[in-house]
Amino acid sequence: MKAIMTVVGPDRVGIVAGVTTLLASLNINILDLSQTIMSGIFTMTLLVDTAEANHPFDEIRVLLKEHGEAQNLNIRIQREDTFTAMHRI
Repeated sequence: MKAIMTVVGPDRVGIVAGVTTLLASLNINILDLSQTIMSGIFTMTLLVDTAEANHPFDEIRVLLKEHGEAQNLNIRIQREDTFTAMHRI
């Protein structure tokens, strides 16, 4: 299943490394990624594939949130179909 992830927080060294290492440990594949820094705030949006993940989606959401809190980041993930339905005009 595809999912949309967002990562937002104060810019610093190692954000991408930390998030991508966690995704790799969960066996989640990154399909696409966009990142930018706006006035010192790091923002990253990812399209990921959780089909081969080694944890259920709800556990993945919790693990990402916990990682974010420990790193002073806001990390969210939602299923692509939910994201698409919420943003349809």
